[in-house]
Formats: sequence, C-alpha cells, structure tokens
Amino acid sequence: MGVLTKRDGHVEVVTVDFPPVNALPVQGWFDLAEAILQAGKNPEVHVVVLRAEGRGFNAGVDIKEIQRSAGYDALVGANRGCYAAFGAVYDCEVPVVAAVHGFCLGGGIGLVGNADVIIASDDATFGVPEVERGALGAATHLARLVPQHLMRTLYFTARKITAAELHAHGSVYQVVPRAELDEAALAVARDIAGKDPRVIRAAKEALNGIDTQQVHRSYRFEQGFTFELNLLGASDEAREEFLNGR
Repeated sequence: MGVLTKRDGHVEVVTVDFPPVNALPVQGWFDLAEAILQAGKNPEVHVVVLRAEGRGFNAGVDIKEIQRSAGYDALVGANRGCYAAFGAVYDCEVPVVAAVHGFCLGGGIGLVGNADVIIASDDATFGVPEVERGALGAATHLARLVPQHLMRTLYFTARKITAAELHAHGSVYQVVPRAELDEAALAVARDIAGKDPRVIRAAKEALNGIDTQQVHRSYRFEQGFTFELNLLGASDEAREEFLNGR
C-alpha cells in the first residue's frame, strides 16, 4: 500500500495503491510527487509510467482525512500535496505516460491532465466532481483534455466522460481492454525510451516552454476559491453530505 516504484529497463513504473478507491491522504500526494520527480532526475530513466492498483486510477483527495482533522491542516495539506503531485508530473524531466483504468476523478484529472501521454482502458471514466464536494480545482487540467465549452459543462454538472469520448477529442492516445492496459502503456513508454534520451529530455523541456497554459499559476488560482468556500462553511457541509450519502 502506498506509492510503489519498479524499473522496467529504462522505464520507471510508479504505482499508486491506496485501497479501497485510491483517494490519497495528504502524505500520499507528497510521496507521489517525490517518486515522479526523483525518477525524472535519474539519468537511467527515460520515461515514467504512472498507473494504479485497485478499482480505479484515482478518486482524488481523502475527504475522510479532511473531516477528521481539526482546523484546516489537512485541507491545506491536501491542496499543497495536489499542487506538488500535479506539478511533478508536468515538471518531470522525462515524459510521463498515464495508464488509466476505472474511475479518474478530481485529483486524478490533475495527474492525467498534466501527463504527456494517456492510455486508458475501455472501462475508464473521467470527471471533476468538485462542485458537489464544496471545492474547486482541476479545471486547469480538465481544459487540457476537452474543448472549453465541454469542460465548462462537465465542470458545472460534475458529469463524467468516457475514455472513448476523450479518444475522439485526441487527448487519450489509445483505448484498450483493461487486461491489456499495462502492456499498452509500457509499449508506448518503451518506444519513447528507445529514442536518444538527450533529445527526449530536451523535447520535454521545450514543449513545456511553449505551452500556452501556465498550469501552476492557474491551478493555484483555482485553489484560492476552495479556501474561500471552506471559510464560508460551504465546503464542510458538502463533504458531510457526501460522506453521509446524501
């Protein structure tokens, strides 16, 4: 359980495993960020594959941890942890291939939206339910997956979109049966890893440099509204309703 790493040639496989639904605790987000950044710094690593065990790829932050915490320590920690993990994927010195199965929600969108390549199983769904949890965030990353008006519709309604639909928009590179997901992600990763790593590392830096969306600043701007909603009490009420099944 936790964040696990394994080497496959020049590919570093980073696995998230937080049963039952991969809703990450505060420390989990920081551990994930550290694993990805350290992999990118290793000259023997040419590509990172980000995957998960269990029922789904990622269910966002651990809301129960936030509700158990007195004051705002866990909330601030979760926001900082997400910022670190999303940033680590984007800033990783080598390409990051996300292998997504099952549900990819909230913080999961932050991870895959900042990834370089997305491979998804045919049962994968993607969504940002933040407005139903009394929070804001990851619109920055959802906007990297779908056109602007669709992003707004999905955000306001908290509806999910399928891997097949994202494939049609070009953000998911490949959709495969779930049993073939890991091998499909590794196949793309190995293809990239076979190129000159000096060129690939330079390409990653260059592509980030010409990116029109400043993901770090825009996501931090979103987080400010989450803190505001918590001060107003709206977030706490929404989290309690979610946990009580209402």
